[in-house]
Amino acid sequence: MSTHPRQPSPGRPEDPYSGPASPLPRQANPSWMGHVQPANYRPAPGHYGGPVEAVLPPQVQGTALRAARTSGGLLGLTVAGGALAFLSLFLVVPFLLSNTGTAGFLIGFLASLLPLSVVLLAVYVIDKWEPEPKRLLFFAFTWGAAVSIAATLLIQPFFVLAFQFSDIPDLQTYMATVQAPIVEEFAKSLGLLLLLLLARRHFDGPVDGVVFAFTIAGGFAFTENILYFGRAIAESASPASEFAQVFFLRGVMSPFAHAIFTGTTGLIMGFAARRWHAGASVAAFIVGLLPAMLLHNRWNSMGQGFLLDYVFVQVPIFFLAVAGIVLLRVAEKRLTRQRLLEYSAAGWFTPAEVELLATLGGRRTVLNWAGSYGRKRQMKEFLKAATRLANTRQRILSGRDVPLHQAEERQQLQHILALRAAVAS
Repeated sequence: MSTHPRQPSPGRPEDPYSGPASPLPRQANPSWMGHVQPANYRPAPGHYGGPVEAVLPPQVQGTALRAARTSGGLLGLTVAGGALAFLSLFLVVPFLLSNTGTAGFLIGFLASLLPLSVVLLAVYVIDKWEPEPKRLLFFAFTWGAAVSIAATLLIQPFFVLAFQFSDIPDLQTYMATVQAPIVEEFAKSLGLLLLLLLARRHFDGPVDGVVFAFTIAGGFAFTENILYFGRAIAESASPASEFAQVFFLRGVMSPFAHAIFTGTTGLIMGFAARRWHAGASVAAFIVGLLPAMLLHNRWNSMGQGFLLDYVFVQVPIFFLAVAGIVLLRVAEKRLTRQRLLEYSAAGWFTPAEVELLATLGGRRTVLNWAGSYGRKRQMKEFLKAATRLANTRQRILSGRDVPLHQAEERQQLQHILALRAAVAS
């Protein structure tokens, strides 16, 4: 793998993807996920062996400081989210203990780690192409495990007071099929909205939306499972048998139920993230709640025909979700490849490098190569930086906040050069 950008010939870099009269490269829209309006397209800044600062228009030079300041927002979001999660524990933990007892709480906590591990493993696989900052994933998990649970506990009494029921079964049905889908999905997805509004540099599209949604939902299901597992032990005359049944239902048959519900909201908000508009983000939050609430209601409404509904409705929904995530991953890779090819045409990468950077097989190859020279860590950083650069270019081509994103692009191109030197040293 080359460790230095190729030096293009004088004049405008050759663009092999554009026709003679095309307003933008024919391959600029490699998939539906990264569509670019012709009016928003602009070539990647050229590299001629000189300093990176010289390749951007003068009017964006002053925005570099603004770009740097956004990292402070990420820290603030993490600290505020951690503090809110900590305060939520003063409501959530006593609630759990009062319903499960100490023994039920401890057993439920340990048992809940198993389905949580399955969900987080799925998050790791989905997020592997462009890993999100760990502090944001931590925010998402704690929001789901503590804040959204606390919000649910605070809001649900209003649903009880607002309606009158003839008997307890009617109330239980109402709480399961109406209150739970509305309140729980709202509480979980509110964390998604905060991530999209306050950490939008790291919320690049539908894959990120699914990753954050799965993490929030995994945290919510973790705490909810503690309640269900612990209560099965505390309230049953035959705790072992009751616990086994509940664990099989929630831990084996449906560990991804909450993830799929909230994942639909994350998917829709991820598409809105491509537009980089606060109004579109809020609208996507509202629209995205509808399928999540519908799926949640459908799950909680399964009664005597549970097994048939599970096999013929829920299982197909699960496989449809898996297929959708696979398609999103393929589209994400194609988009990364196309944006890096545009930097290649401008001289920052060779075409061969792009093929290595934009495929899983190619990445394994370069990591093994770098590992043989003791540079695996530096190569991992180089791969992450190249992917971030491709996403920054996509944001530039969205047509919103272009000077700010061009300033980020400038910093990232400088970082790319530094990482090349680190890999080559």
